[in-house]
Amino acid sequence: MSTSAQSKTPKTSSRPGRCLAIIAFIVVTLFALALIQGATSVNLGLDLRGGTSVTLQPRLADGESGKVTNAAIDQAVSIIRQRVNSLGVAESEVAAEGSGVNRHIVISVPGDTGRRVVELVGQTAELRFRQVLVQGSPGPATTGTTGAASATPPAGVSAATNLEYSKLDCTLPKNRQGTGADSPTGIIVSCDRSGASKFILAPAEVLGRQVTKASAAINQTSGAGWFVTLSFNSEGTKAFGALTSRVTSLAPPLNQVAIVLDGLVVSAPSINEAINSGSAEITGSFTQVEAEDLANVLKYGALPLAFDRGEVQQVSATLGADQLQGGLLAGFIGLFLVILYSMLYYRGLGIVSIGSLLIAGALAYLLFLLLGEWIGFTLTLAGIAGAIVAIGITADSFIVYFERVRDDVRDGRTLRSAVETGWIRARRTILVADFVSIIAAAVLYIFAVGGVRGFAFTLGLTTLIDLLVVFLFTKPLLTVLARVKFYSSGHPLSGLSAKSLGVLTPTATSTVKEA
Repeated sequence: MSTSAQSKTPKTSSRPGRCLAIIAFIVVTLFALALIQGATSVNLGLDLRGGTSVTLQPRLADGESGKVTNAAIDQAVSIIRQRVNSLGVAESEVAAEGSGVNRHIVISVPGDTGRRVVELVGQTAELRFRQVLVQGSPGPATTGTTGAASATPPAGVSAATNLEYSKLDCTLPKNRQGTGADSPTGIIVSCDRSGASKFILAPAEVLGRQVTKASAAINQTSGAGWFVTLSFNSEGTKAFGALTSRVTSLAPPLNQVAIVLDGLVVSAPSINEAINSGSAEITGSFTQVEAEDLANVLKYGALPLAFDRGEVQQVSATLGADQLQGGLLAGFIGLFLVILYSMLYYRGLGIVSIGSLLIAGALAYLLFLLLGEWIGFTLTLAGIAGAIVAIGITADSFIVYFERVRDDVRDGRTLRSAVETGWIRARRTILVADFVSIIAAAVLYIFAVGGVRGFAFTLGLTTLIDLLVVFLFTKPLLTVLARVKFYSSGHPLSGLSAKSLGVLTPTATSTVKEA
């Protein structure tokens, strides 16, 4: 190939200014979002800052000890872990301890907000649809009180049930704690979750196991009022259609169907027409958090056992400040060595590698902040290890590119031409290497649990950041520097001099010239 052909710049247009503007816009936008969200610090995991722990002990009636099998406990652990994971990458620990009838589940959740998570995941979440037989004011019946209890038990309601209803005081918080101990085949007495009413309810006709899908949604018309949508299987669709068809023509409150979760009435709407579509909505003045929590609990099914919740305790970090400082120190040492190597070996080109690492670090930190707010992401020591590995991945990317550029300059191309041709050859190698890392991270995240998932998540995230940085910052910045005389003329400190390239006697074909 002739020297003129080798020196010819590829026709592919390069717009480094636009790419650098895009990466600057991304950084500024993420920074602004972090300020708006109030995300000022990274959430640390259980191993670094401690959190909340609770023990769930199976609750069984006399003669039911045989139900506490290893299979039932393992199923409960699996469901609880799914519920925790549905709230984000929380790096929580869910484990079964003990043996036999003394076997129990221990849940440890990082941070001060663990109490809410513990209360959510420990619910039996047995959803039942029951016809309302009696509805009244929440207080207990007293002399002269009307509406608190029915004077004559309705058809099918025993005097004992009616007496229990009259004595029930739903204004007391202790009577509004879900137990999940209600029998689906019996008539029950229950409070609604807000304590505004109490009920006598008929046997359940539609059960939670017949629900196939649950999701939270907001009223699009008014923009206010969260609710939960449900979809039933064929059995549930038929049962719900039969229930709503039967009660439609009845007088209040018999035309109401109570939606009962964990022994408490969530909502008791009046039924005006038969619902045979196989879907329904649970309304009840939910906040967004309440609606999402309810949908998550229902989505992953009812626990196979009812549990008594032990004392919720704060637990100290399983690792101390020394381990955290050690992990961070290892990261900074690794970063310093990469920067030192870049400056000593690539000299002036080291500016590009340092800039790339700084941008990648800024993006990773801002995403850690925002993901902590959005999905509950927490950074553990394993996650820090994933970030340290990512430093090497980012270094590999610019080393591959630099060496391609230097090879083309050795072959007689001008620097501006080599930057473009080197990029065409280097980007495929970079893409393949990064996608291998992303696939490995995805497989680890899907099949692993605990701290390994944190490592995989961080590794995958930082590898994606590397791709973004190398395409929108590393290559465009090198394109800009190729137009600077310091680099294009082959200055001894540029990293592109004849000596740096290993050319002992510069010739016409190896001299770096301004294009």
